[in-house]
Amino acid sequence: MSNDHVGTAPRSLPLILARELAANLATPMFLIDADGLVVFYNEAAELMLGKQYSEMGTIGANDFGDMLKLEDLDGTPLRKRDSPSGVAFLLREPAHRRLVATTLGGNRRATFEVTAYPLFGRTGDMHGVLTVFWEATS
Repeated sequence: MSNDHVGTAPRSLPLILARELAANLATPMFLIDADGLVVFYNEAAELMLGKQYSEMGTIGANDFGDMLKLEDLDGTPLRKRDSPSGVAFLLREPAHRRLVATTLGGNRRATFEVTAYPLFGRTGDMHGVLTVFWEATS
């Protein structure tokens, strides 16, 4: 897990715009680029996940998912490809799911509502995935 890419700007306009949106909202969000790398998560996500993006840096989405230890509500481990981000990335369609995750600090399990959207450019090419999440209250 290297921080070599901390602060590296996204390479495409849709990712640049999505990063700007996420950086200016209080809604927890993270971005995955077309190569499957988590290239940004905002301050609201940092608070919920328990680790600052500057500490984490760019990381593979699979590694990021491993660190979160995703589970269905019944405690069954969730395959990364079945997570909303995985569905949006692999099937290129929006997805939503309620799931349980351990925070990045590894000290707290929480139930999250997660929605992910693929980001397509004007020519139809996929630039990445925007994932929005929030802690479930009930």
